[in-house]
Amino acid sequence: MTIPRIENLAARAVGGRNGAARIAWACGWLEACGYPGLKLLHEALNEPAADWQANRDALGLDLANISCVWIGDAVVEDVRRNGRAFLRNVRHGLYLLPFSVESHLAIGCPVDPAFALGGAREKNPYAEKLAAAENGIEIAGDVIASFGSPAPID
Repeated sequence: MTIPRIENLAARAVGGRNGAARIAWACGWLEACGYPGLKLLHEALNEPAADWQANRDALGLDLANISCVWIGDAVVEDVRRNGRAFLRNVRHGLYLLPFSVESHLAIGCPVDPAFALGGAREKNPYAEKLAAAENGIEIAGDVIASFGSPAPID
């Protein structure tokens, strides 16, 4: 499946939610790098929409267990503007990864429920994976079917 088709599938699933294009881009990016972007998106689709406001305290930023599918771009933007932060109560933290790489920010382990985000990232360690995925990547049929779509031909 090509990255644009993954992004298309993700965009259709997200619908008119805020930031749909960026979420779809992040989903394609994650899948291209070997991470379960579609699976995490599917999990997040079952959650009610929630507003998140960046409120820094002595411990950093509390993400309130809101899926980073929905708030990842905003979290990274806050860190880009205001500097490094320790994140806690993180859900679907892998969705911070594409935005942090794009913004040249260092990131802790995004599968942990708490980690640091910020500081300078010198290189993009994902460039080779993204380039290799341009010709398409394999996505499990059950993952695609979970979005109500038939398995792709490409």
